[in-house]
Formats: sequence, structure tokens, C-alpha cells
Amino acid sequence: MADVLLKDIRKSYGSVDVIKGVDIDIRDGEFVVFVGPSGCGKSTLLRMIAGLEDITGGTLEIGGRVVNDIQASERGIAMVFQSYAIFPHMTVRENVAFGLTIAGASKAEKDAKVADAARILQMEHLLDRRPSQLSGGQRQRVAIGRAIVRKPEVFLFDEPLSNLDAALRLDMRIEIGKLHKSLGATMVYVTHDQVEAMTLADKIVVLKDGYVQQIGAPMDLYHRPVNRFVAGFIGAPSMNFLDVEVAGRDGENARVRSDLVAEFAAPVWRDGIPSTGRATLGIRPQDLYTVDSGGVLRGHVTLAERLGIETVVDVALNDGTRLLVSLAEDRIFEPGQAIELGFDPAHAHLFAADTDPLRDAA
Repeated sequence: MADVLLKDIRKSYGSVDVIKGVDIDIRDGEFVVFVGPSGCGKSTLLRMIAGLEDITGGTLEIGGRVVNDIQASERGIAMVFQSYAIFPHMTVRENVAFGLTIAGASKAEKDAKVADAARILQMEHLLDRRPSQLSGGQRQRVAIGRAIVRKPEVFLFDEPLSNLDAALRLDMRIEIGKLHKSLGATMVYVTHDQVEAMTLADKIVVLKDGYVQQIGAPMDLYHRPVNRFVAGFIGAPSMNFLDVEVAGRDGENARVRSDLVAEFAAPVWRDGIPSTGRATLGIRPQDLYTVDSGGVLRGHVTLAERLGIETVVDVALNDGTRLLVSLAEDRIFEPGQAIELGFDPAHAHLFAADTDPLRDAA
């Protein structure tokens, strides 16, 4: 297996800059997930690692070797696509062995490697079927098996589960996690699904507009997002944001207040928070709770979604500001019902108003 090192990687299409100077250090054996909104550059970045897109600037290393000008077939990578990319006229066995056949491997070598991949993916009973006889999850296993037999230094996954239904996505998430543990392989995975990112990744790379916003372990990004974008992107439902005033600083805390919120002390550890003046308060829906009286925030229910293990309530505060509350219980709320909310100030997040401290975004 191998490290993957991206140094000031850039990609432009004519005058349009898509990747704007990205630095990422992926260690041997890590499972790294690229996430971000549509158009952020995550798939383009993956294709540059794969050799399917030229690099406009910067240096890309795989296993200590600069591969900027190395053909995709010589980079020691294997890529699994969203569309499976398996041949309908071939059996599973033939599909899995296809890369070995092209490379001129002997029948004995092909049989041994296909059998090993089939054992790892628990698809020995499928080897003589054709793709038309397989479910979506089984077809994705075939695509992964074809990657395994090549013994790549790095596995690349481009939204491999997005064509599957919810139950199959869960099953395949588990299988990919097991595969990573059993192979100890370096894996780079692109998804728009943050559940996949949070459950699979050793390290998440959050991208926006061609820049890296934050890199870190899943729960680090959840508990300590460095800016408002990351805070709003990681976590479901999304973090609530309120406009507030900072009335002063007291050590590592800021005194925060607004027309909606009585003054309280919020922890400060991010850059860019003023000593006084406007700021943005972030509160995760899971950190809000209902109270019978004396709530910090008051409003009325506009919608409640009962999901069995939780209830998500859409609340309109008295000034019209909307926020979401996630309660870890099944409760009944009626539209128009008055509601009072509290939260633990230690779990509040304070951000600079109207700015992201990383860049335009660096």
C-alpha cells in the first residue's frame, strides 16, 4: 500500500479554476473521504489522483513517487465507479478477472486471485452468473472485486453507493468498512452522503469551491468545526445559526446576547471572533431541549416529523427566525403549539459574522 500526498494541487479548465491549491496528506492504510456540495471539486480531485484528469499545477505523489505525468494504468491504483462499469455479456468470474486477462495473467493466477476476491466479498456463489442476474449491491461487489484482484497500492471510490436503495447502502457501507480492515489498504472515497463519511472515514476532507475547508477525524469535525460552512455541512439536521452580539470577553468565554437570547457565556476557540460586536451563534438541533417555562428561546411549532427514535421539530421563534430541534424520543407536537427551548452554553458554537476564517476560502 502507499501514502498519497497532494501539494498545492490545482486544476483549471481554460480560465475557470476548479481546484485552487489543495494540500492533503493521506497516510498508508488510511480511509479518507472527500465531502462537499455539488461542484466543490471532490470528484475532479479524485480523478486527478486516478490519472483521469490532467494536473494544472502542484505535485501529486503516490508511494513516494511523483505521478503527475504517469499514465493511470501505471499509478498502482484501482477505481470503483458509481455506475459499476461491468460487462453485461461476461460472467462475474470473467468480469472480476478482466484486468488480469488484459495484463496477460495465466489461468492459474487468475483463478487464484478471483477466488481470493470472491472469498473476501462473500460472492463465491455468484461467480458463474451474469450481471443481469445480480442485484445492485451484488454488481457493486463485482466492481470492487475487479479492483481487489489488481492488488493496487490505493483504492479510489467515486460515489459507489449512490445508485443503491437505503437498505443496500447500509449493507455495502458495512462491507466496505470490513474490506478496509481486512486489506489494510489506502482508500480514498468521494461521497455527498455525510453518513457514509462519518461512519467509514478515518479522516474527512471537507471541500468548498475548490478549496479545503477542514481536514480531521469525523467527530473532530462534528464537535470542533473551524468555520460556519463546515458546521452547517457536517451533522444532520444542519446546525442552527442565530445573529448575536458579543458584549465582551472573559478569558476563554465571550458574553453573548441578542433580542432572542438572554446574556450567557459561550466558549471561544476559533479565530476571528470579535471582543465586541456582531457574531453568529451556532446550536446543533440535538443540543436543544424543551422546557415547560423559562426557556432561553421561545416560539411555536410549524412542523414536527416523528421518526420513531427521534422527533424533529421545525420551530419559528418569536421574531420569525426558524430553527430545527432534534429530540431523542417520539413526541407529539401540533402546528401552532407554543414551545420553549433551552440549551447548554458549553455546547454552543460562536463564529465570526458573515465570514469564514479559513479563506475566500483557504
